[in-house]
Amino acid sequence: MAISNGVKILITGGCGFLGSNLAREAMQRKYEFVIFDDLSRTGSEENLKWLQGIGEFKFIKGDVRKQNEIENVISEFRPDAIFHLAGQVAMTTSISNPRKDFEINALGSLNMLEAVRNYCPDAFIVYSSTNKVYGDLAWVRYEEQNSRYIAPDFPNGFSEDVPLNFTSPYGCSKGSADQYMLDYHRIFGIKTVVLRHSSMYGGRQFATFDQGWIGWFCAQALQEKLGKLEKPFTISGNGKQVRDVLYADDMVNLYYALLENSKKVQGQAFNIGGGMENSLSLLELFDLLEKELYVKLKYVELPPRLSDQKVFVADLSKIKNFTGWQPKIDKEIGLKKMLDWLQNK
Repeated sequence: MAISNGVKILITGGCGFLGSNLAREAMQRKYEFVIFDDLSRTGSEENLKWLQGIGEFKFIKGDVRKQNEIENVISEFRPDAIFHLAGQVAMTTSISNPRKDFEINALGSLNMLEAVRNYCPDAFIVYSSTNKVYGDLAWVRYEEQNSRYIAPDFPNGFSEDVPLNFTSPYGCSKGSADQYMLDYHRIFGIKTVVLRHSSMYGGRQFATFDQGWIGWFCAQALQEKLGKLEKPFTISGNGKQVRDVLYADDMVNLYYALLENSKKVQGQAFNIGGGMENSLSLLELFDLLEKELYVKLKYVELPPRLSDQKVFVADLSKIKNFTGWQPKIDKEIGLKKMLDWLQNK
């Protein structure tokens, strides 16, 4: 085990994109930490090997759906903080297998909360939720421009005051866990904070067709540049849907800023993303990639995905007020870093 400066962290889902970046930072801070992961995600085994090659920590292969497994690690390790990232993250998977989606996201999170309540009630928990808890936002007024949709009534993005509206199995399962986190603070005094993430990207992200759109389309563009794409790739919708994008380093800084402000932020939910200045539509991403890589991207439009949001950009006012955190890495710089990682991984 690495030399500890006194802080003990448990990272569930610690071999995923977000988890592996947080684990590397824990190493640099000389925190003692445990990774709990079932290694089911694409790239998780590669991330585990990468982490094992750069530092020391304890790895436990486990499944949050199995109550005894998460209880064992929490009762034995007794962490000071938990980054609860283990989850089923693909909308498409939630629709094809709603029970599995529920068991991982909702039941798995409840298992973790109960283990903390029973064995480690002073632990500080950061839960990785999603903007999908707000539903498809079909009630919002949109305007269609040449390369993107805009929501003119929300010029700074969507705040935490937007009504919750769980749609799709994924939205229901993540939303259930989101609300359990907040309610365990209200009812039991558990020190939870909820982050409703927009889009994240960066190194250690092994993106797939249905998860990690920045990484996925960067990979498609690189394949096009190398002449390895046998046919055009596909997109869902017309490409004008918009998200704000947050680079991995900014994301890591946020999670550790929450540890430093744990008393202030517990019991709160925050919308998290790159903010309006780091918002991108698919068409705008393709334009940046074409200019950066000197390629012409060819794609085929499919029907929009079920329950997709035309626009989601996080209003960062609340998280800035509570912690002072704000993104520092511009989307164009972050995109170049993403491409560099993909070419050298």
